[in-house]
Amino acid sequence: MILFDEKGVCSGCRYNEQRPKIDWQEREKMLRDLLEKYKAEAKARGSTYDCIIPVSGGKDSHFQTYLMKEVYKMNPLLVTFNHGFNTELGVRNLTNLLNQFNCHLVRFTLNPESIRKIARFMLKKIGDITWHYHAGITTFPIQMAVRYKVPLVIWGEQGFADMMGMYRHEDMLEFSEKIRREHDMRGLEPEDILQDPANKELTAQDLEPFVYPSEEEIESIGVRGIYVSNFVPWNAKKQTEALIKDYGFETAEKKERTFNIYDKTDDAANAVHDYLRYLKFGYGRATDDASTEIRYQRMTREEGISQVAKYDSLRPASLDKFLKFLGMTDQEFLGNIDHLRDPQIWEKDGKSVWLVKDSIAKHINDKGVDEVRLPKGNESNKFIVSTKKTSYSRGSDDGFVLL
Repeated sequence: MILFDEKGVCSGCRYNEQRPKIDWQEREKMLRDLLEKYKAEAKARGSTYDCIIPVSGGKDSHFQTYLMKEVYKMNPLLVTFNHGFNTELGVRNLTNLLNQFNCHLVRFTLNPESIRKIARFMLKKIGDITWHYHAGITTFPIQMAVRYKVPLVIWGEQGFADMMGMYRHEDMLEFSEKIRREHDMRGLEPEDILQDPANKELTAQDLEPFVYPSEEEIESIGVRGIYVSNFVPWNAKKQTEALIKDYGFETAEKKERTFNIYDKTDDAANAVHDYLRYLKFGYGRATDDASTEIRYQRMTREEGISQVAKYDSLRPASLDKFLKFLGMTDQEFLGNIDHLRDPQIWEKDGKSVWLVKDSIAKHINDKGVDEVRLPKGNESNKFIVSTKKTSYSRGSDDGFVLL
């Protein structure tokens, strides 16, 4: 949830305003002390691993692993939930991650038919074909923490705080079953789906990978999940530039629904997922990315709105591949989410065509904008200014690789 104050400034922007006021040296010391504690505990119990890092192969995975392995000399076990909708670029980056940092990886792959059934059900239920992504990546690492008896799980950015300002910096939010259930699982545990009268296909076997360990199992190991962004001044653009230069991370050449080419490089379904968000709520990934750029003073509000107008409403070409995978027509796909469209944003023209009633493009000159405007800084607006030391061919997000 994003809130707006009396000046019209959102909670995400207010959260970001507080970053320069934080004593990041003190926060970093807290992280170092915490990691030393878990490193000592792992050594005392004879464990090979002193932390677990959930990874996909993207920029955050690289940065988290770099910090833990190179800066803090931890010995992490990398854990990947393979959701099936992989890009070739993402597979290359995941391989690069292992080669660069010499870590072991445990990877769970969901079978394609279960993916298809879950995606079809969740499209109708919540308007999302990637529910299994979020459910898997927030369940499987905890399962592995219990299995390997490694209590510390290292997460990257806390998006609900950093993007939306749902929490305060002082909260030092940690990963919890409650956060997983309410946000990532959309309130739906496997047992809820099995008991849903609308479920005609999904079985306990399909949903077994998303069963969270019991409270007794969690408590017996003392599983704890921390977000790195609570301890370091997180800046995805600068981090990615360094990863490209020093560790061979690859970006996409272009993205279908945003100008940001370094995020979600491993996720072939992100354009479709984001398009569904637009069809439900009237905004998409370009809005998120523009908001971030404005907060970091790399883009003006007007430049951001221009990017939103260019990208947010586009139908992704990759949708056709997913329709074929789901066994749906375009009309069936759109019909499944009609009941989820926000009536404040969408209205029907007659009986069939949905029209947008409102958008940020209609609010360029709103009253009070100049009073809270962030000036564009000196940092280059170009996203990726570094190059990899060795040559490579960049990939696109047009297709997907199941395995």
